[in-house]
Amino acid sequence: MISKATTVAEYLAQLPPERRAAIEAVRRVILDNLDSDYAEAMSYGMIGYAVPHSIFPQGYHCDPKQPLPFAGLASQKQHMSVYLMCIYGHAEHEKWLRQSWAKTGKKLDMGKSCIRFKKLDDLALDVIGAAVRRVPAKAYIAQYLAALSPKGKPKSTTPAKAASPKPSAPKAKAIAKKKTSKAAVKPKAKPAAKR
Repeated sequence: MISKATTVAEYLAQLPPERRAAIEAVRRVILDNLDSDYAEAMSYGMIGYAVPHSIFPQGYHCDPKQPLPFAGLASQKQHMSVYLMCIYGHAEHEKWLRQSWAKTGKKLDMGKSCIRFKKLDDLALDVIGAAVRRVPAKAYIAQYLAALSPKGKPKSTTPAKAASPKPSAPKAKAIAKKKTSKAAVKPKAKPAAKR
């Protein structure tokens, strides 16, 4: 459920009381553990936490006008969600989160970066706080750039030359054979035109 609220206060005010209390509690945990280089604002119809353009001018590769998203907090139709982009595509962080959550004895309802919950008691708030705290903005930017790079190294800002694709071995042999057979065939002489 995407909100049309333009401020966090407006977003919270639109929520039913029980959801507002849960979202405010999770928000407090995020803010208490968030690196100062991140900024809170409305983003994608939810409360968002991102690396602002002042820190990372490139912005989000999917839409460079948007700051680099790090986390989000939303009230959906059937549940509430905490989005932790630092977990998405980072096996070490995901493994840590799953193991830490399991130690709490609470059930983890998680997608790729989204932790779904129906009530505050469903969450391991200390694990969410630690997950946010363990990835400062500079480390997150490095992780993000490495994920965009095909070899897992930070992406260069200089454009790479496009390499022409090389044919596979069987295709290369077929091309060579075709060239050889064309060269071996001599064209027939055309009959002379009658006058």
